[in-house]
Amino acid sequence: MKSFAVIRGEDKNKVRIALHDLQQYGSMKFSSCPKRIEPNYADTILVKVVGVPLRSNCKFAALVGLENNAGSAINKLRKIHPPAHIVIISPKHDAYEELMDNSEIYPEFEIDN
Repeated sequence: MKSFAVIRGEDKNKVRIALHDLQQYGSMKFSSCPKRIEPNYADTILVKVVGVPLRSNCKFAALVGLENNAGSAINKLRKIHPPAHIVIISPKHDAYEELMDNSEIYPEFEIDN
């Protein structure tokens, strides 16, 4: 696993579509199945990584490991326009180790309706 994507959205469907867009249009390879994470936790990760206060809290969130390195994932992400906010977490971020340690305990994010 080279990086993580944290997907934050207003509703479950937007998060689901964003996950699909990462694979379909961003050509990103998932190293694990998407996991459901608490929206507050996703918001906290965003604040830690970006370093600015949130404009709004999310209502649904997912986490997925990526085979793509962070730089490549960010470049690909810039070319697509998913309906949810996506944050790429690289090994240089403090949150990376925490996600590595805990990613397997989160429940799967149900991609199907």
